[in-house]
Amino acid sequence: MTSPSKATAVTALAPEALQSWIKEHQDLVVIDVRSAAEFETMHIRGSYNVPLPLLSEHTDELAARLGSRVVLVCQSGIRAEQARQRMATVGLDTAYVLTCGVPGYAAAGGDVVKGKDRWDLERQVRLAAGSLVMLGLAGGKFVSPKVRMLAGAIGTGLTFSAATNTCAMGKALSAMPWNKTAKEPTRESAILQLPVQQAEEGAAA
Repeated sequence: MTSPSKATAVTALAPEALQSWIKEHQDLVVIDVRSAAEFETMHIRGSYNVPLPLLSEHTDELAARLGSRVVLVCQSGIRAEQARQRMATVGLDTAYVLTCGVPGYAAAGGDVVKGKDRWDLERQVRLAAGSLVMLGLAGGKFVSPKVRMLAGAIGTGLTFSAATNTCAMGKALSAMPWNKTAKEPTRESAILQLPVQQAEEGAAA
């Protein structure tokens, strides 16, 4: 098995491999970049919640606390890859991205902690986008043809999101009250509480 400390390029990590790493490597740090609400619903036991906006704002500080064995996780892998790209800009280019996200890890028999059931953010984005497109088409037929522009705007937005690997709608939805928890992660509670790890070149697999 290849050690994450030897990675020099983008590397995806299968759920089964992460299970082995958790058992074998005490210095492994798993960072969950989903919202606090998603993390509360279900997360990998022992993982740390650093939502993507918080990670993006304090990338330098976070990278300084991490060693060579870092795995980034989210719901599907999209936000985790965005986080990996952010980390790479400050020199931490050994982070791995969990394929299939937390649900895939749970489906593979991984140890997860479950809490209050909520829709994940990516599912909410699909619902919102689909609803707005349907509203635009229906409005264009029964109200005014101009309303169809709404469907076009949503399509353009989704295309831009895919091209730039970002999601403005997801960011907006994450700020909604139902996507908040009683105690949202902060720089102090999420980043400064992380154990400081030492990167070890050539660490054994």
